[in-house]
Amino acid sequence: MSESPSAPAQTSIEGRRYEVTRKVTLIGTAVDAGLGALKLVTGWFAQSQALIADGVHSLSDLATDLIVIIAARKAGEEADEEHPYGHGRFETLATVVLGLSLIAVGAGLAFDAVRRMLEPELLLHPAPWAIWAAVVSVIAKEAIYQYTIRQARKIRSKLLEANAWHSRSDAISSLVVIAGLLGTMAGLDYVDAVAAIVVAWMIGRIGWDFALHSVRELVDTGLDEETVASIRETIMTVEGVGALHELRTRRMGSSALVDVHIILANPRVSVSEGHQLSEAVRHRVMQRIDDIADVMVHIDPEDDEIAPVRIDLPSRAKLEPRLHKAWSTVEGWERVEELVLHYLGGRVHVEVRVAGQAFSGASEFESFRRALAAKFENDADVGNVSVVRVFDAR
Repeated sequence: MSESPSAPAQTSIEGRRYEVTRKVTLIGTAVDAGLGALKLVTGWFAQSQALIADGVHSLSDLATDLIVIIAARKAGEEADEEHPYGHGRFETLATVVLGLSLIAVGAGLAFDAVRRMLEPELLLHPAPWAIWAAVVSVIAKEAIYQYTIRQARKIRSKLLEANAWHSRSDAISSLVVIAGLLGTMAGLDYVDAVAAIVVAWMIGRIGWDFALHSVRELVDTGLDEETVASIRETIMTVEGVGALHELRTRRMGSSALVDVHIILANPRVSVSEGHQLSEAVRHRVMQRIDDIADVMVHIDPEDDEIAPVRIDLPSRAKLEPRLHKAWSTVEGWERVEELVLHYLGGRVHVEVRVAGQAFSGASEFESFRRALAAKFENDADVGNVSVVRVFDAR
């Protein structure tokens, strides 16, 4: 099983993600600026309100591109004392701001279009040649979408993928503009204004989707059911895991975090084996499920949702003196080498390890075992007392 990336390697990966995002976004910025200027100028001279609205949409993409670059750079910074989980939420916050700004732009464009429809003398009459600017926009924005979406999937960037779809929405809005222009050219004066309203609605809808998705992330909404089911199935493939519960997920920018309680198939394994098992779970989930940045695994020796939980059970520091006092009168007590405590079923089960060669025979060992167990037969805290003979391999 492959190990997780070291800190320098992880930093290098985040650095590459930012460089790819920056390059792709700057190319999109140049296209957005050119198309925005083309559609605004063409719309002004051709008297096409829908084309002007579409030009504003293209220029609004410049703000999107700027936010993407800034957010990607900040989100790629390493965790620090103030942000121990990293800076992924800066990307989320930036997306909320972007979404709200797009909603405002759409509302303004829709208001202007409705005002013109209510006052027919304000309606524009676009010239036929205005349609070519919209055609150029469709071709250019679809090309940018295809380029951006490929790079986004290559580096697994949700932010860049969202920006790609933002470009495609611009291409779709230009198709709506073309339909409006054709309608106006056919003598239907209101069609251009109606097309402007449709474009405005699309801008607002995109902004709403961005803002809603990001707000859901900020309030720690879990991952979708399909992904959670995949995480659950992956954990159960790890040998030694008997069951799991309290599986919780949340997003952190382009990554996701997972918390889970796993129930051991064997509740009496050592601490080191339990830790090794938790690391196996962590690595397998991160290896098989996309976008998972970290998995916090809590080890449960038994199902604490069903088994009784007693916080008042004595710690080792308090229990050992009780055991020593009770067993000090048992012949052979000095042979005890180690005490292993198992907190299971609401009681402390004690495993006593003794030097195997210290007993002359099986009957002497059995008498010793019974004597130890008898001291705590009716104790509310102590459960089973078992004795294990440890033989020196040498």
